[in-house]
Amino acid sequence: MSAWLWLVAAAVAAIGAVLVGWPAWRDYRAREQRDLNAERYLAWRGRAARASASTPEGMTGAERRRLWIAGGLALAATFCLVGFFTYA
Repeated sequence: MSAWLWLVAAAVAAIGAVLVGWPAWRDYRAREQRDLNAERYLAWRGRAARASASTPEGMTGAERRRLWIAGGLALAATFCLVGFFTYA
């Protein structure tokens, strides 16, 4: 396999990792921020829960799965990059 094919494979895998993982991470962070804003608003209005801050819900199964796939693609990109430098 040519060295340039390793580099192209690394670039494709890295772009795929970003395209798969970024929307899941962005949605998770947006939901966390929205929940925090709702808690702050209720506290400001004097209607906050007596208990301490609620526990965060965490990621959904789909978000977690997408991040695992993105991690696998990032690992494949790293492997291809090492292959590029080894072959060159």
